[in-house]
Amino acid sequence: MKYCSNCGHHPLEHKIPVGDNRMRFVCESCEMIHYKNPKIVVGCLVFHEGKLLLGQRGINPCKGMWNIPAGFMENGETVQAGAQREVREEVKAEVDIIRLHAIYNVLHVNQVYMMFLAKLVKPEFGAGDETVDARFFAQEDIPYEEIAFHSNLFAINKYFENPDFEGVHYGDNQDFLSERKKV
Repeated sequence: MKYCSNCGHHPLEHKIPVGDNRMRFVCESCEMIHYKNPKIVVGCLVFHEGKLLLGQRGINPCKGMWNIPAGFMENGETVQAGAQREVREEVKAEVDIIRLHAIYNVLHVNQVYMMFLAKLVKPEFGAGDETVDARFFAQEDIPYEEIAFHSNLFAINKYFENPDFEGVHYGDNQDFLSERKKV
């Protein structure tokens, strides 16, 4: 940060504010502390007739790879509403949320993924603006080596390890190498 978003002062000081334990940008003029917090990504593992819906990414990062329909949450929406919106935008499908399935921390880019299990409301879907293809895959046909993000692999693997598990799975990108496998 170069300028204070509160008063426009330049430059900002990078220091640990009194009573804090992390480096922050602090305005010397108005004393505003500028916090940088993780972004929340929400999405759904959408199932229909035992198959999982994936979208093939039409944008970077990971253009051409397959993805669970997910994206950044917007201000003013719940995590469930955000996940449903992302499914609509990416694979043109309407879903009912069943429950929270996985929380996955991607530490190096400061993101927290919240993946829900969802069912298709009606059997209609397609490629959205950022997607070039959308398909349902049986477990044995999932293109594991072409899955875009380790958060996706974690959520998919945890589901197929125990489809009847009713809790929430927790993971982070430290487990990436052990999760990049077929179940």
